[in-house]
Amino acid sequence: MRETGRIGVDIGGTFTDIVLITDRGRIVSQKTASTPTNPEQAVLTGTLQTLRESGLEPGDIVAVRHGTTVGSNAILQKTGGRTGLVTTRGFRDVLEIGRLRTPGMFDLSWDKPQPLVPRCWRRGVTERIGADGTVIARLDRTELIEIGTFFQDEGIETIAVCFLNSYRNPAHEREAERLLGQAYPAMAVTTSVSVLPEQREYERTSTTVVNAYVLPVMRAYLKSLQTGLSKIGIAAPLLVGNSNGGLARAALAQDKPVFFISSGRAAGVVGAGHLGERIGARDVVAFDMGGTTASASLIKNGKVTRTTEYEFRAGVSTPSRFIKAGGYMMRVPTVDVAEIGNGAGSIAYVDAAGLIYVGPVSAGAEPGPACYGAGGEKPTVTDANLVLGFLPDRLAGGSLVLDVEKARAAIDRDVAQPLDLSIEEAAFGIRAVANANMARAIRAVTVERGLDPRDFKLLAYGGSGPIHACDLARSLDIPEVLFPPAPGVFTAMGMLSGSVEHFHIRSIHQPLDRITPAVLQEISDTLADEATRELATEGYGRETMGLRFEIDLRFTGQEAELQVGFDPLRLTDELADLRPRFLALYKEMYGYVSEDGIEAVNVRLTATGITRDGSEQNWGPDRGNKDIKAPKSSVDTAGTETRSIYFARGRPRRDTPVMDRQAFSGAMDGPLVLESADTTIVVAPGTRAENGLDGSIVVTVDV
Repeated sequence: MRETGRIGVDIGGTFTDIVLITDRGRIVSQKTASTPTNPEQAVLTGTLQTLRESGLEPGDIVAVRHGTTVGSNAILQKTGGRTGLVTTRGFRDVLEIGRLRTPGMFDLSWDKPQPLVPRCWRRGVTERIGADGTVIARLDRTELIEIGTFFQDEGIETIAVCFLNSYRNPAHEREAERLLGQAYPAMAVTTSVSVLPEQREYERTSTTVVNAYVLPVMRAYLKSLQTGLSKIGIAAPLLVGNSNGGLARAALAQDKPVFFISSGRAAGVVGAGHLGERIGARDVVAFDMGGTTASASLIKNGKVTRTTEYEFRAGVSTPSRFIKAGGYMMRVPTVDVAEIGNGAGSIAYVDAAGLIYVGPVSAGAEPGPACYGAGGEKPTVTDANLVLGFLPDRLAGGSLVLDVEKARAAIDRDVAQPLDLSIEEAAFGIRAVANANMARAIRAVTVERGLDPRDFKLLAYGGSGPIHACDLARSLDIPEVLFPPAPGVFTAMGMLSGSVEHFHIRSIHQPLDRITPAVLQEISDTLADEATRELATEGYGRETMGLRFEIDLRFTGQEAELQVGFDPLRLTDELADLRPRFLALYKEMYGYVSEDGIEAVNVRLTATGITRDGSEQNWGPDRGNKDIKAPKSSVDTAGTETRSIYFARGRPRRDTPVMDRQAFSGAMDGPLVLESADTTIVVAPGTRAENGLDGSIVVTVDV
C-alpha cells in the first residue's frame, strides 16, 4: 500500500514552514523564505521541496492544513479592500465612538487607531428594528441602492452592513444583502448577522468591518493557493486554521476571514497543549518567537486558555479583560494570546534620548536582516545574535548564509557609535531589550492575571524562541524550559493537531432564574441542527462530531460575561447548577463575587469534526511512553565543535560546545548549543539540559 502524507503550513514574517507527516510516522520539514508580495509562492516552493525530500508524489497528499498571517498583515499594513459601511441612520460614527475609553488612563501619547472605513464611506440608511425585534421603520430600498451606487462610483470593493438590533431580527440586513448583491455583484457584502448575531453595537460593527476589510485579500490569496496546489498535482482538501486553534474549509475562510486573523499563533498553542498532555506538563506558558512577532499563551490544568474577543493592534496585543480600546475589536472565539511586535527580524534603533528600542517594525523576509545580504541595512535581533555568537553562519539547513561583517557594520553604525559602545556591547543591548519586551508578553498572561510564572514551565518554539528562552525563564524565575521536537516548525506541526470547528450563537438576553429548560432546549436543538447540517456537508456524521455548549452569564448591569458550559441532555439539573458554577468561575477570575442577580446573554455552540487521520500520532521517538526516563549520564563532548559566545556584558566570551540536536543524548550542563535545520537551541550557563519524553529536551534553570 502506497505511503500517504498530510502537510501542515505556517506562513511567518520571515520564513514559511512546511511539515509533512506520513501515515508511517515519517516527518519531513522545510523552512523557505517567505514571499510577502505573493505569499502562496513560498508555500508552493516549500511544498515541492518537501515532497522531493520525502519521496512522495503530490497525489499522495491527503490533507493540507494551513495557517496564515495574510489577514493580520492586511490590518497591520492597511492593505485590505476599500470598504464601505451601511448602518442605521444616525449610527455611522459607532466606529469612532468605540468604547469611550483609552487603553491607558495616563498615556497622553496614545493615538487612537484610524477606523478601517473612513467617515466618507460610512453611510446611514432609513430603517429601524426595535430592541424586541419588531419593525419600527422598514428598510428604504431606494436609499440603499443610492448608497450602493455611491460606493460603486468610489471604487469600493467590499461592503459591511450592520443595523441596530439586527441580532434580534435579521430581516433588514438580509434584505440589504440580497439587494446589494443583485445590483452590485462585484462588491462583496458582509452582514453582521452572518458573523456576530449578538448585542453590543460597537463590537458587532467592528467585527463586521474587519471581516469586510480583510475579505478581498484573504479570498484572493486562498483562491491563488488552491489553484497553485492543484497545478502541482495536490487535490487534497485545504483546511485553514482559525483563531481558536481549530480548522475550517477554505471556502468558509474566504467568506468569514475575521475568524482566521490569528490562525498561525493559535495553532502553535494548540500544539503546545497537545505535547504538554503527552509529556505530563499541564501548566505551561507557550512562547513563540518568529521573525516578526513574539507571543505567549497559557495552558492551565491541561487546557488551552481561550476567550471570545480580542483587539488587534501594534505593540503588546492582548485579550486582557482590563485593557480595552487599543486596536481593532474582533468579537470571535480565539486562543488567549499576548503578542508583541518583537521578532528575530525586528529592527533596533536609538531614539533621541539615547535609548535602544527594538521593533515593532520588522525587516521581514524582504529585505531581511543586514546579515542576510539581501539589501537590508538596519540592525535586527538576528544580527545581534549572530554578532554575539548565538547563531551559526548558516540557517534553514544551510540554505541561508549569514554575513557577520554586514551585521557588525549595521550595529556599529546605528547603535554602537551613537551610544559610544563596542559592537558587542551594542549587540548585547539589543538582545537585552528584545528579551525585556518578550518578558512583557509573558507577564501579560501570568502576573497581570494574578498567576505566578514560577508555577509554570516555559515551552519555547518558533525559529528564534529557543535562542532566547533560557534568558527569559531566568528573568521570570521560571524553573524549567521545554523544547519540543522541531521547535522551528512547531506551529506547522500544531496545524496537524487541530480539529475542524464551527461556531454558532443565539441571543437569549434575560435573567437566569427566568430561563426554563424548554427555552434552553429549543435554542440548543436549533444550534445543534445547524451545526449537524454544516458538518455533514464536510463528511462528518453524528459519531464523528462533538458539540460543546456554553452560556454567557454576567451579573445584572455588567457588560462583560463569562462562559459556563452545560449539557443539553440534562437541562433540569444543569440550570440549577449554572449559578454556583458561574460564581465559582467569577471568584477565580476576579477574586470576589456579588449578591446581584445573574442574567444570560448568549448561548454558544462549538461543533467539532473529529478527524481520525493520524493527527494524534507521536512527534518524537519516545512514542509517548511516559515510563521512559531520560538517562542521567553526562554527554561525551570530546571532539565537539565549539563557538565563542558573548553571554554577559563585561565578561569574556565563552567557548561553548555546539552539537547536532539529534546527537544529543543524556544530560549536560550549560552553556551548550544544539543545532538543527529548523532552529538553534541555546542552553545558557547555569542550566542543565537532558532528554525528555516524546523527543523533547528539558532544561532546568538555576533561578
